[in-house]
Amino acid sequence: MQTRLAKFAIGQVVKHRIFPFRGVIFDVDPVFANTEEWWQSIPEAVRPRKDQPFYHLLAENDQSSYVAYVSEQNLLPDDTGEPVGHPQAALIFDEFRPGLYQLRPRITH
Repeated sequence: MQTRLAKFAIGQVVKHRIFPFRGVIFDVDPVFANTEEWWQSIPEAVRPRKDQPFYHLLAENDQSSYVAYVSEQNLLPDDTGEPVGHPQAALIFDEFRPGLYQLRPRITH
């Protein structure tokens, strides 16, 4: 399986190509890294390929905020310029510029 470079970046605001939600990327897997059960639960007609980057999003729709795991083929840049209203965004990200969050500095030892 050949891996590709990720098209989207951590901190970038994106939207789903099919479903009505958007979110901010907080992690990227170079290829599918979830369970086989999760992958099989997706209807075969819309099941994404595993050989592409998958993104962890702090996602939101009109009803709720949640964490989503989305294939690169199903994401598009969000062009609203608006921040994401997910309550955990402030724990991971600091400054927001239209379409992009900056990661908070991490203190390690």
